[in-house]
Amino acid sequence: MDFQLRLGRRPAVVTGAAVALLLAVGLAGVAVATAGDEPDEVLWRAGPLAPPTAAPTTAPPSPTPAPERTITLSATGDIIMGDAPGRLPPRGGRGFFSSVRDALAADLVMGNLEEPLTAETGYRKCRPPPTSPGPSAKPARSGCHQFRAPPEYAAHLRDAGFELLNQANNHGNDFGPAGYRNTQKALERYGLRHTGAPGQITVVEVEGVRVAVVGFSSYPWSNSLTDIPGARKVIRAAAARADVVVVQVHMGAEGSERTRVRPGTELFLGENRGDPVRFSHAVIEAGADLVIGHGPHVLRAMEFHRGRLIAYSLGNFAGGEGTLSNDGRLGWGGVLTVTLRPDGSYAGGRFTATYLNSAGRPTVDGRGRGLDLVRELSGRDFPDTGARLDPAGAVAAPEAG
Repeated sequence: MDFQLRLGRRPAVVTGAAVALLLAVGLAGVAVATAGDEPDEVLWRAGPLAPPTAAPTTAPPSPTPAPERTITLSATGDIIMGDAPGRLPPRGGRGFFSSVRDALAADLVMGNLEEPLTAETGYRKCRPPPTSPGPSAKPARSGCHQFRAPPEYAAHLRDAGFELLNQANNHGNDFGPAGYRNTQKALERYGLRHTGAPGQITVVEVEGVRVAVVGFSSYPWSNSLTDIPGARKVIRAAAARADVVVVQVHMGAEGSERTRVRPGTELFLGENRGDPVRFSHAVIEAGADLVIGHGPHVLRAMEFHRGRLIAYSLGNFAGGEGTLSNDGRLGWGGVLTVTLRPDGSYAGGRFTATYLNSAGRPTVDGRGRGLDLVRELSGRDFPDTGARLDPAGAVAAPEAG
């Protein structure tokens, strides 16, 4: 109930009865009216009025500033859960990602899906060796691998927390166009988004912030890593449609010895695997806010360019049933979690080291071997612009100047 207090301004005539009443209440004068009452200007007054008391001069406390608005994004390197029909994990793959589920948690969880989720399509990427030599016989491609997992394995990705998968990589088309489309359908069936097709800009709303994710590789079934002007054009289009732009890119040569990032084009088995530094800088200059690299099967350095983070490779994240080597550095990967403001500017990050266990499942690495490697490489390859990683995995930009 609202109360209103009014003190009179006119002299009051106090009768004997009134004096007795004043004495009974301790000569204190109070005037109270409830909302809706219409009191006289002088309700009552006892004795001489005290001089008015000055209003308090203490300023009201400043309002507590609202917390800074941010979103978190997490990402991984290469994911292969197994190879159908004969090299699939036990129990149908249930619990495949259980060790890393907590590490993946973010407002948007992304991964690089390096195998189709499809039934057999009849497409042959790797030719078997001929049974008898002949003029038309062609040998199998050296180092050729063709992977697939059943479409229902998309459920394992969903259960791990993944929300968006990249198909722009050298195994995305292992079972031809039909296998590529089947993968998209399988992901969509389980509520997962995908990116990586030519011209595809996948926009998702993350806590009220529009995030565009675009996939690149050096293969014709994706946006081109090697066409820098074309890449800039795609990124500018993405920036016009979203608040934040994330690039997923499969780039760089492969192998346990390919941890270093140096300027120039990288080749592998005669293929142009792009110029990682030139590409990453170009897409950031065109409007990208975060670059997530994978492809070399090893961890690489992290760098800041114009205040935006580049992770040149997040290594092998999952290689079920021996599909990816876990020998030495080939078995190290990690989860990169980045906090961004709605304008795409960097607000913090962390790197959680993982490794492939004996069954090729991702496992959090308490020894932090991948973290130590990324910290070392970032300082060696980018002494001025490399990310600074502390022993707990926090990722910070280098100090200015």
